[in-house]
Amino acid sequence: VQLVESGGGLVQPGGSLRLSCAVSGGTISLYTVGWFRQAPGKERDYVAAVRRYGSGTYYADSVKGRFTVSRDSAKNTVYLQMNSLLPEDTATYHCAAGSGIILSSTSNYQAYNYWGQGTVVTVSS
Repeated sequence: VQLVESGGGLVQPGGSLRLSCAVSGGTISLYTVGWFRQAPGKERDYVAAVRRYGSGTYYADSVKGRFTVSRDSAKNTVYLQMNSLLPEDTATYHCAAGSGIILSSTSNYQAYNYWGQGTVVTVSS
């Protein structure tokens, strides 16, 4: 399974971006797909996830109400719509996929088997 992120860039505070995670080699409906981010010098943080079989979407408290994760099964792609961006959202964003992830492990990056290379998001005026 390969994952390729795109859509990152430079945006002003309060702006929006939509990240894409194109998946090949596997059907996304069979995987939980998560988004994680890592800022320079900081640990990798969970952002959001869409569980397999469409069984729900989940968010970190820091992005709840601002970010929306969705998927397009026809395109085998997962999206992260990011609105009301803040400077603290600046990071490299990675998508990851895993099968058999239990609900309580959705936010645990170690539960995911496959990772993309990341796309950089910079929020600055």
